[in-house]
Amino acid sequence: MATFLYKLGRLAFRRRRSVALIWVALLALAGFGAASASTATSSSFSIPGTEAQRAFDLLEQRFPGASADGATARVVFKAPDNEKMTDPANKAEVGKVIGELKSGSDQIASVTDPYTAGAVSKNGSTAYVSVSYKVNSMELTDATRDALEDAGHAAQKSGMSVEIGGDALMVIPETGATEIIGVAIAAVVLVITFGSLIAAGLPLLTALIGVGIGVSTITALANVLDLGSTTATLAMMIGLAVGIDYALFIVSRYRAELAEGREREEAAGRAVGTAGSAVVFAGLTVVIALVGLAVVNIPMLSKMGFAAAGTVALAVLIALTLVPALLGFAGKRVLGRKARKAAEAPGGAEDKPNMGTRWARFVLRKPVWVLLVGVIGLGTIAVPAASLEMGLPDDGSQPTSTTQRRAYDLLSEGFGPGFNGPLMVVVDTAGSSDGKTAAKQVTDEISGINGVVAVTPAQFNKAGDAAMITVVPKDRPSSVDTENVVHAIRDAGKDIKSDTGAEVLVTGSTAMNIDFSQKMNDALLPYLALVVGLAFLLLMVVFRSVLVPLKAALGFLLSVVAALGAVVAVFQWGWLGSLFGVEQTGPIMSMMPIFMVGVVFGLAMDYEVFLVTRMREAYVHGEKPGQAIVTGFRHGARVVTAAAVIMMAVFSGFIGSSEQMVKMIGFSLAIAVFFDAFVVRMAIVPAVLALLGHRAWSLPRWLDRILPNVDVEGEGLREQLDETPGGDTGGDTGGDAGGERELTRV
Repeated sequence: MATFLYKLGRLAFRRRRSVALIWVALLALAGFGAASASTATSSSFSIPGTEAQRAFDLLEQRFPGASADGATARVVFKAPDNEKMTDPANKAEVGKVIGELKSGSDQIASVTDPYTAGAVSKNGSTAYVSVSYKVNSMELTDATRDALEDAGHAAQKSGMSVEIGGDALMVIPETGATEIIGVAIAAVVLVITFGSLIAAGLPLLTALIGVGIGVSTITALANVLDLGSTTATLAMMIGLAVGIDYALFIVSRYRAELAEGREREEAAGRAVGTAGSAVVFAGLTVVIALVGLAVVNIPMLSKMGFAAAGTVALAVLIALTLVPALLGFAGKRVLGRKARKAAEAPGGAEDKPNMGTRWARFVLRKPVWVLLVGVIGLGTIAVPAASLEMGLPDDGSQPTSTTQRRAYDLLSEGFGPGFNGPLMVVVDTAGSSDGKTAAKQVTDEISGINGVVAVTPAQFNKAGDAAMITVVPKDRPSSVDTENVVHAIRDAGKDIKSDTGAEVLVTGSTAMNIDFSQKMNDALLPYLALVVGLAFLLLMVVFRSVLVPLKAALGFLLSVVAALGAVVAVFQWGWLGSLFGVEQTGPIMSMMPIFMVGVVFGLAMDYEVFLVTRMREAYVHGEKPGQAIVTGFRHGARVVTAAAVIMMAVFSGFIGSSEQMVKMIGFSLAIAVFFDAFVVRMAIVPAVLALLGHRAWSLPRWLDRILPNVDVEGEGLREQLDETPGGDTGGDTGGDAGGERELTRV
């Protein structure tokens, strides 16, 4: 493979104008497609195989006008001190708000009157108006949202507190500013790393082109493939990070080849042939991790994984073709002044050990201590992960400055925390001889369950073969007690079905969240086995070793569990919560473990492949195991450090978001990259390799015969070039015909 990539790199360098034009044309085509595509509405959220989803589907079939997937809102009123919501003046104000809501938008399906619906608290201090919409929250127009927000302004002037909760106000968090901060920090890190604006600009430019093509394509296909806006956000986040990393690896190797005195075209070919091989395999591990999200069997998550994997594949192709093409345009300016002087005086820079060399030598002197400190340190940080509680965030996790959070608190005070997440029980009476009696039995059974504070009478559909019952639990939606209520209703439903033939199903946002969390829990181990297993096989092919891939996989698991421990400590326990803007502790987002495994695994393997490939390359070419570690660090530590800092900068930008979910994702990914890059790859990996010595690079003979030899280190390529007379003399401007002859000789 190294030989093929070497040829590809030289061809892209020589035909740089054509290559650059092709990528610019693809960007323009994708941009045109995105601009001309109709605006995406939303991605349908479904959880196949769960009871909540079956109940939801039954509601849509049997209650066609109920808009089961429609957005909802609650306008919560609190009377001024020494007044009640039942006072005539306050009733009149609420009546005006109801009128404003009904006339405010044609997307509204229904608005309830709190005085006829029993939505006034026992002490009379609080009341709420329930608003249902014909469409889901992502399809609501700005005018509809404005009408909802403006509805209570007049009532507030009279002294009442008016707050609005529900998913109608939910919007996708804006991430543009945080992306810009991440790119700005990446630019600074690249300039410091390379000492050249040209070299620093190349990875940024190529990453932005890749992300531009990827996100534009996702936008263009959003309606056709039912892709949500979060799909593009994930693709942008990962595409930007790996795009910068992969280009960084190629540019860094190209500069090293130039420093050894090679001609520019030859340097580009060798950079793509060696570092490019590492990029291909690193990219493959990321793609495996993202495509593997399909194991969870949640369509939205699968689509997000496939779309992000496509963006990663684009980043790999750009690194192998557009980067060497742009290096052709850059000339020797890619080196910067200091590097050019060092190249003109061979041996001067090499004699001076850099930070990576000094660190590697320290690890070689104290491998046991470094290993113990790294493992014990991460193990200690991982301890809170044993207390992990998973769920999905609700309005109770919003900042106290938002109207959603204040509405949540008012409802909790006036009616109890459970009013913020009522359960919807659907009774399918089609198989029952007496549907009304069956529904009455369901209501009575649920009323006797511990943790239930209110049960509404059953409401039948027109056909009389299905009924809806609203159940209000005692505790907040994300609590363990509420989860127990859901399970208790489902257990009671099994007995009712055997007695009456009526099927009892529980749905609603709270039940959906519980089922979603359970599904993610069940999928975690199969997903881990698939991703780590396939990557283990891939790394075994790359490194021709069993112990190196095993060490890579175990190190990754350690860093992910430590990162989960840190997330639990901050977001569930509240440790250092004020530092990261955590106002309300609660369960960890249920998709977090799988999401972290998918994203962090791919990024961790990037560092593993790039750093350890350099070590194996040195070992294969005759260096002793210890010296090979030093060589790998001398060439790779600076680049891996820069890549990790860039990645952390991109992810850390999201910690400033007001959305708890986005904040949690940003923190978890940033801390996981820190642990994996700086503790696992930079400390534990060289310590383990130092202790293993020659055994690290050994492979049983029978396995050596089975595994394909992909020559990632470029050993075969180097032998071919050394045997080819003049193989190292590919000039910069030798013309197409001369270049083709050079390729033929190679």
